[in-house]
Amino acid sequence: MTRTLALVFSALFPLAAMAADGSAPDDEFVRPAGDSELSEYLWINRPIVVFADTPADPRFQQQIDMLLEGEDAMRDRDVIVLTDTDPSARSPIRSQLRPRGFQMVFVDKDGVVKLRKPSPWSVREIGRSIDKTPLREREIRERREGG
Repeated sequence: MTRTLALVFSALFPLAAMAADGSAPDDEFVRPAGDSELSEYLWINRPIVVFADTPADPRFQQQIDMLLEGEDAMRDRDVIVLTDTDPSARSPIRSQLRPRGFQMVFVDKDGVVKLRKPSPWSVREIGRSIDKTPLREREIRERREGG
């Protein structure tokens, strides 16, 4: 029994240390933009960046709520959500996309901005926009063909 516990703890402590220092893989669907840059997601994810001047903006809250409700559909499309609610911080992504007030921006895997909206959009509308992109059409075709 003591050996089993020692083995379990020896396996768990490194995982706890990785989680504490942030080196573990980041699987959060919604995360702050912070010091991230869009180039980090190139060919991996489709960032949806939600900007507001404050986290109390009702449009910001509504957009995040809608995205969380449709998380499975968005994850299926390799979407991650980045949030930026502090214009004074001048994050790299804010500097690159230059929003004014509330804005939802969809960036495709190739780094090209495909959509900018000044009001919240439903997951259904966002999903349709993603599905119309050539990259997504190719992904769907390859998935059907099993390749």
